[in-house]
Amino acid sequence: MPSLWVDQQPNEAAWEEFVGSHPRGNLLQSTAWGDFKARWGWRPHRFLVHRGGEPVAGAQVLLRPLPLGHAVAYVPRGPVAEPHDDEALASLWHALHEWARSRRVAWLTVEPNWPLPPEAVAPKLATAGFRPAVRHVQPRATLVVDLRPELEEILARMKQKWRYNIRLSGRKGVKVRAGGEGDFEAFYKLMRETGHRDGFAVRPLAYYRDAWHAFQPGRSVLLLAEYGGDVLAGLLVFRHGRTAYYLYGASSRQERHRMPNHALQWAAIRWAKEQGCQVYDLWGIPQEAAAGQQDGHGGLWGVYRFKRGFGGRPVLYPGAFDAVYAPLLYALYRLLQRRRRA
Repeated sequence: MPSLWVDQQPNEAAWEEFVGSHPRGNLLQSTAWGDFKARWGWRPHRFLVHRGGEPVAGAQVLLRPLPLGHAVAYVPRGPVAEPHDDEALASLWHALHEWARSRRVAWLTVEPNWPLPPEAVAPKLATAGFRPAVRHVQPRATLVVDLRPELEEILARMKQKWRYNIRLSGRKGVKVRAGGEGDFEAFYKLMRETGHRDGFAVRPLAYYRDAWHAFQPGRSVLLLAEYGGDVLAGLLVFRHGRTAYYLYGASSRQERHRMPNHALQWAAIRWAKEQGCQVYDLWGIPQEAAAGQQDGHGGLWGVYRFKRGFGGRPVLYPGAFDAVYAPLLYALYRLLQRRRRA
């Protein structure tokens, strides 16, 4: 069997080719996402495992300083590797652990992009030095819409009420357009309103604008639904490889009977298909929904009831796992997280 070696400074073109074409690749492992996070206090580092002359596994790690010379490290929606390739993963884990210790990392969090339940992943990661994390960073479950059929077939797979609302929105005068840099003030106003209404944290305006910029030109779009000159709703979609990701959305309480959010999602699906994407990832839903539970209350359940009408397939990920290098700091972190939840 060809020998393995780890490149700790792969060039951007090689990294993008690998992540964009790998079945376990993800937007959050892209160069553009790493460069974007570098503007917000993180430093990206990339590791690429080669078998012979071919890349077979990799990880983009985000490093953030802590007080007193320590740091935390995070592999969002990664590593990019097949879960059964134990040899490649062993090489990757070894490189990551050595690098983390040399950087005085207190703990390293990984979020394998494997559509597997945690009980299938935890034993494998335990042998590599990881334990279930104190908290999950990204949502553990999502809905993905197959974009390979024609648009009429995609529409037909939606719930009947959703198809009706998409058409109703057009009849009621809602127009959807792609926004530019000058539209982020309006989008951010909606984000603040939605965050206050639904109880989620809102980043600074520049965060959303920087994320959009990082994937320009052509790999991100700000879509706005308008009526009578007023912006009723907006969303941000990003493209990487053959997948489009809906990460951020917001809406006003005004004119909700005109169904602007249905119009927006349909516009996002059409944009993604025009870009050559085969999958539209609606991002976060309750993990219980992906495991088969039909309904619930609070949290992401309201969002889920809206998203599921677009005909997506649920996917459940194993969640986050931590490798701990500074046990005392990690114990303090666990205590702070418990108090925050309480």
